[in-house]
Amino acid sequence: MGILFVVATPIGNLKDITLRAIETLKVVDYVLCEDTRITGKLLNTYDIQKKMVIFNDFNEEHSISSITGDLEKNMNIALVSDAGMPLVSDPGFKLIRDVTSRGIKVEVIPGATASITALTLSGLPTDKFLFLGFLPKKDGKREKLLSDAKQAVSNVKATVIIYESPFRVIKLLEQIKKVFGDIDIAVCRELTKLHEEVLRGKISDVIPKVKPKGEFVILF
Repeated sequence: MGILFVVATPIGNLKDITLRAIETLKVVDYVLCEDTRITGKLLNTYDIQKKMVIFNDFNEEHSISSITGDLEKNMNIALVSDAGMPLVSDPGFKLIRDVTSRGIKVEVIPGATASITALTLSGLPTDKFLFLGFLPKKDGKREKLLSDAKQAVSNVKATVIIYESPFRVIKLLEQIKKVFGDIDIAVCRELTKLHEEVLRGKISDVIPKVKPKGEFVILF
């Protein structure tokens, strides 16, 4: 049978890709991706001519049978996300679960991931962390999850890592302040890109400085 390669891609700067990732993308039969425009830009940068197949939250369940069928026909397939490590706040979990249950080999090509990059930059403790990814969109569920996280981190003294879009970042920061108080926080924006920015300090001081543009990683 073939191999499913889970390939990490850059989180911003297109040079942040491994040689092994480039070699893998060149030899697979096709690439599963969230957005052909974004992945196409990466492939074109490294002169990789490869068929791309859309694989996202909307079609994951319907696509699994055809993908496993191709793997069972000895085809090699790469799974990528728009940025970073696939499956981390991105689709792919159900595919991996199905593929491994069939005895098909899965191989991970490691690389950039926004959560660890931000943790390293944050200036906050790095020995233990709680990754929450994107929080629920509804206010009540978000606040409930934050309250649960407060109880969890008070026991293990871990740094919390959250992903957020520019559209909800201010509201999320205000909710964090409501639940946790005026704590020390780091807000990372546009990591590895031209306008990368890291704001550190008390959350009451940081909120007025946040520019709601780009992708965010919030740590506290």
